[in-house]
Amino acid sequence: MIWVQGCSLGCPGCFNPETHPFDAGERITISNLVEWLCNLPPALEGVTISGGEPFQQPQGLAAFLRQVRSRTNLSILVLSGYELSEIRKIKGAAPALDDIDVLIAGRYQAGKRRASGLIGSSNKAIHFLSCRYTPDDLQSIPEAEVWIEPDGQVLLSGISPLRWQS
Repeated sequence: MIWVQGCSLGCPGCFNPETHPFDAGERITISNLVEWLCNLPPALEGVTISGGEPFQQPQGLAAFLRQVRSRTNLSILVLSGYELSEIRKIKGAAPALDDIDVLIAGRYQAGKRRASGLIGSSNKAIHFLSCRYTPDDLQSIPEAEVWIEPDGQVLLSGISPLRWQS
């Protein structure tokens, strides 16, 4: 999963507020990020991009996705707080949409919390923008993901987000 930095949507209850400041995070060039992806194990099926808000960097997102599409066979899934109709109005976003296989779109709404698989709240819409996947394919996504970071921090996603130190 690639997390982009910067989001001004301010969805109450967002589990990832550390990605909201635009002046935080680690800067990396698109070419270095694509090179890193190209050197991952070949069993990797795809790349998921979340944030922050990917479409608040539409030109960078589009350039990155174009390189991923041209240099790899990886699928591309993007999670956005914008609805598809909003994304289509963002200057520079259309080229990114051309390279996305699955877009999960819509602001997180705590009152409609679902936190199942890749869906944080029930108002989110799943858009299949290519023929690579079908709704049945998304049924195999696990209910939760677990990340263990180098500093020992554990993040659970897909269920109530919890953090603890080992």
